[in-house]
Amino acid sequence: MTRLAPELVAAAEAAADAAGAVIRPLFRSALLVEAKGDASPVTEADRAAERAMRAVLADRFPDHGIWGEEFGADRPDAEWLWVLDPIDGTRAFVTGRPLFGSLIGLLHRGRPVLGLIDQPAAGERWIGLAGERTRFRSPLGGQVGCRPCGLVGEAELSCTSPDMFAPADRPGFERLRAAARRVTWGGDCYAYGLLALGLVDMVAEATMQPWDWAALVPVVEGAGGRVTGWDGAPLALGGDGRVLAVGDPALLGEAVRLLAGS
Repeated sequence: MTRLAPELVAAAEAAADAAGAVIRPLFRSALLVEAKGDASPVTEADRAAERAMRAVLADRFPDHGIWGEEFGADRPDAEWLWVLDPIDGTRAFVTGRPLFGSLIGLLHRGRPVLGLIDQPAAGERWIGLAGERTRFRSPLGGQVGCRPCGLVGEAELSCTSPDMFAPADRPGFERLRAAARRVTWGGDCYAYGLLALGLVDMVAEATMQPWDWAALVPVVEGAGGRVTGWDGAPLALGGDGRVLAVGDPALLGEAVRLLAGS
């Protein structure tokens, strides 16, 4: 694919800005938290932030599709499809931990070509574009670039929660966890941003929906890493929700074998 039009990047940033303007005043405030069908917390911030993102994107690209966690899909078969998670890591958000983020992904014919991770409380933003180096800005510092780490035994592994694994997935993750140098829990999308900064080496998760992973692929791969399924194949809509991210592509083969038990 040729270089993405600057208008697409500008729209993603504008949508992230709109979401952040909704989220920041509500962070660490008293929120009425409901329970969704999957028991994950959803707040007024999730819904209002997604509405704000949708409004920006629909105004700028009315022929594009939009698929968001809170309000579902509009024109999901469009050539260009924006995939939105207004607050990835809602549990972190409602407990006051700045490890959540807004995710904006853009798929072109099903392939992730643009990804944005925004941490509005800390003022950090990652922007990944297909074929380009990931961009990062933060008042806290940090440099984009996955670090060399070719052995699972030397790798820092991250995962949001052990509760995300179904019984069939748990043995594979436990093999990977036992082989890794160390595992850190929590982080949601923020862990993938840290991987792109060379501070984490692997992330392995399950039950991931497209709005959870679409934005992460360009960010990680633009920093030199890889994002695949547990089988090492590219992620795709309709997949099984199991995601593996590695900073050093040399980790991929060993990690896949451990997850598969081969």
